[in-house]
Amino acid sequence: MLTEARKAQPIKQPRSTRHRRAHPTIPLWAMLAALSAVAAMSQAFRTVATLFAGALQREFGASTEEIGLFAGAFHLSFAMAQIPIGVALDLFGPRRTVGAAFLLACAGSFLSVFAPSLPVLVASQVLIGIGCAPAFLGAIVFITSRYPAGQFARLSGLVLSFSGIGMLITGTPLAFVVETWSWRAGFLVLAILSAIVLAANVLLVSDQETKPERRQPGLLAAFAEIGPLLAQRHTIGILLLGIVGYAAFLTLRGLWAVPMLMERHGYGLVASGHVMLAASVAALLGPPAFGLLKTGNRGRRLWIIAGAAAYVLAFAILALSGSGVVDVALVVLLGFLTGYFILQYADIRAAYAEEVAGRAFALFNTAVFLGVALMQWLTGLAGALAAVRGGDPLLPAFLVISALLAAGLTGFVLLPWPRGRGWER
Repeated sequence: MLTEARKAQPIKQPRSTRHRRAHPTIPLWAMLAALSAVAAMSQAFRTVATLFAGALQREFGASTEEIGLFAGAFHLSFAMAQIPIGVALDLFGPRRTVGAAFLLACAGSFLSVFAPSLPVLVASQVLIGIGCAPAFLGAIVFITSRYPAGQFARLSGLVLSFSGIGMLITGTPLAFVVETWSWRAGFLVLAILSAIVLAANVLLVSDQETKPERRQPGLLAAFAEIGPLLAQRHTIGILLLGIVGYAAFLTLRGLWAVPMLMERHGYGLVASGHVMLAASVAALLGPPAFGLLKTGNRGRRLWIIAGAAAYVLAFAILALSGSGVVDVALVVLLGFLTGYFILQYADIRAAYAEEVAGRAFALFNTAVFLGVALMQWLTGLAGALAAVRGGDPLLPAFLVISALLAAGLTGFVLLPWPRGRGWER
């Protein structure tokens, strides 16, 4: 009888088994798609400032400096949140980290709709920037933990390409909304889309159980491990190229491409917009194309070096070129060559242990976005000095970009490379 009673009792499943069955029918690609949608929304929020600037100046009487503060609030809070977000991703996983952070982005976007003043609108941008901080990081940490290492470059390239949809949203579609109704209606559209994306992440994404043999460090210990990451022999070289690589294209795209086309070659605003659209499409195609490369770790580094060297040469040509055809071709080509940047994330994936991947990616992202601010400031300063002296501001601006790229590439090549953990394969 005792035996029969025991047989009748339900067998208690281990906690890890119950967790794995929480999402029994949801494939990994659906989870990755939900995380990628957060990255797309981050790109959308990052690019709304230009679209809303005129309307904000009219409604709030904002100066150019105040509009710059509105635009910069997102980027500054985004950059400053990278390290804490990287720690959270390592400790708590993408689902909880992205969900909790992106809730702030949703709150900030709804606050923007009803903002009574520009200071409130700036505060909402800070919330949105923090909320979007794990956008791309969450997706690539998910790929690191749930897919084989050989698929990292291809999948992260697809995520980066998919995130470009956010830039397309803030083009013609959102411009139509703003022109037809108002900038508040534009923020309302983004807020509704953000809420849908947040719900998709909560419902679809699950975190992988921590392996029993791997003990997670405490919060303070996790932050303390950032120091040893910086002290590793190969970290500085990786960060030096990270500071200048993507910043070069964003500086061209955001500051100098349109003035070059209009002032140097006499293009109209519409024609310049067509060139920017072509460059944006090329930038969508580049990451998945480079992600398909089948190389070992050393071979991948050679591709990174080749891509960065092409950037150095292209900006040197832009500085000296007098041909409209050459300049347009180089702008579009540089958009496509941003694909080499995705190989740098794969390089980081191979250079650090999986349990600190979130912090390693976060360090790199911090360098990237601080580099964007630094390069835009330096090129703006160089261009302004040239203009005061009656010179062409494009020449020193592009030469500064080329020189910074060359310096970062030199550090990447000459400083120690990773070794051990099978990296040489």
